[in-house]
Amino acid sequence: MSLLSTEITPDQINRYQEELASRKDAAVLERAVKKNGILATAQDDAANVDMTPVFSIDLDTGHVANQKQSGRCWMFAALNTMRHDMKDTFNLPGDFELSQNYTYFWDKFEKANYFYENVLATADKPLDDRKVAFLMTTPQQDGGQWDMICAIIEKYGVVPQSVMPETFSSSASSDINGLLNLKLRKDAVELRELVANKASRAEIDEIKDRKLQEIYRMLAYTFGEPVQKFDFEYRDENKDYHIDRDLTPKSFFDKYVNWDLSQYVSIINAPTDDKAYNKTYTVEMLGNVVNGRDVKHLSVSMADFKKLAIEQLQAGQSVWFGCDVGQSSDRKAGIMDTKVYAKDELFDVDFSMSKAERLDYGESLMTHAMVLTGVDLVDGKPTKWKVENSWGDKVGNKGYFIMSDAWMDQYCYQVVVNKRFMSEDLLAAQAQDPEMLQPWDPMGALA
Repeated sequence: MSLLSTEITPDQINRYQEELASRKDAAVLERAVKKNGILATAQDDAANVDMTPVFSIDLDTGHVANQKQSGRCWMFAALNTMRHDMKDTFNLPGDFELSQNYTYFWDKFEKANYFYENVLATADKPLDDRKVAFLMTTPQQDGGQWDMICAIIEKYGVVPQSVMPETFSSSASSDINGLLNLKLRKDAVELRELVANKASRAEIDEIKDRKLQEIYRMLAYTFGEPVQKFDFEYRDENKDYHIDRDLTPKSFFDKYVNWDLSQYVSIINAPTDDKAYNKTYTVEMLGNVVNGRDVKHLSVSMADFKKLAIEQLQAGQSVWFGCDVGQSSDRKAGIMDTKVYAKDELFDVDFSMSKAERLDYGESLMTHAMVLTGVDLVDGKPTKWKVENSWGDKVGNKGYFIMSDAWMDQYCYQVVVNKRFMSEDLLAAQAQDPEMLQPWDPMGALA
C-alpha cells in the first residue's frame, strides 16, 4: 500500500494553465527558449563587461595544458602549480609540462590496491550496506584530491612530459576506466568469498598480488610502463641548451621541483552545520596510496579562505583550488559569475539556495580543480580572480578563465596553501587530529 496520498488533480492543472495564459510574455518566452535553449535565452551580457581580463596581481604562468577527455583536472592543476615555480627558477620554455601520464599510471595502480583493501575491510558487511554499495558504485575513477597527488609524488616522484608523454587512453580515459572497474568488481567477488570462507591473510595477499600484477600489465599496455631513469634535456627561454643525465623520478622532483609537500595543506570552506570553522576533517575510504598521505582538510571562514589565497598570490605563487565549475559558468567565454545567467528572471522562479543548503541537499559539490594565477584587488578587496584551466587554449581567454568574487563565495570549496601564509591560530587548528566524515560527504568529492 502506497504511503503517498496527494495526487495531481484536473482542477490543479486547469489553474496552472490559466495562470500561464494570463502572463503577457509567456508566448514570447516560450518561443525564445524553444528556439535558443535555456542558457542562451537567460544569458546576461552585463557579466562580460564586468569580467574584463585585467588584474592587479597577474602571474605569468605560460602555456595552458589540456586534459582532453579525461578527469585528471586535480592532477593537471597540481602539476601546473609546480611547473610554474620551475619555469621561474630554471627559465623553462612556456610550453614545458610535467608528465600527467606518469602520475596517472601510478594513481590508477595505487587506487586498485586501495579498493582491494577497502573490499577486504568491508567484506563482513552485506552487499546492500551503504558503504559497500558506495564502494562498488565506482571502484576507481580519474578524479582525486590534493593530498592524493601528494601521496603519489612522495612515493614515485615526477618526470617531464617529454620522457613519458600522453597516450590515446590517458587523453580519452572512458575505455580504460570501464575495463578497470569491471575487473575490480569481478575481483571484489572473489575477495569477499575468500573472507567468507575464512581464508588466511597470507592466502588473500597471494591472490591479491596476482590481481595487482594483472592491473600493472593493463596499465603498462595502456599508458606505457613508467620510466625509471632518464635524461632531462631542454633549451631554456634564452635558447641555451641544458642536459641532466641519469635522473630518477624522485631525484628529478628533489632537484627541479624541490617542494616540501608537507607544507602545502588543504583549506576548505563548507559552511554546513557538521563542519565547524578551525577544525580539521578527513573522509572515510578516500585516498589512493595505502599507508600514504591521508586526505586532511582545515575548515575556515570565507574571509580566511580568500586571505590565504591572496597572500600566496602576492608572494608570486599560484594556488590550486577546487570548485563546482558547472554552476553559473560560460565555458566558451571562460566566465564564472553568479550573474552570467538570469534563470530566475527568465522563469520567474526563485532558484536561490545558500552554500550550505546546496551542499546538504546534493545541489553542489567540488567537481573541478584549477589554478588561481591572479586577482584584482580594489581597496584591498578582491573583485575577480584569474584562473588557469586545463581545457586547452580554445576556451576562455587562451585557456584562462575569469571568476567573480561573488562566484568564489558561492562555489569554491577548497584551496591549497603553504603553511607559511597561515596565522598561528590556523596552524594550531590545522595540527589537530581530523574528525572522520562519511564516504559520501561532499568534501570527499573528487575533482
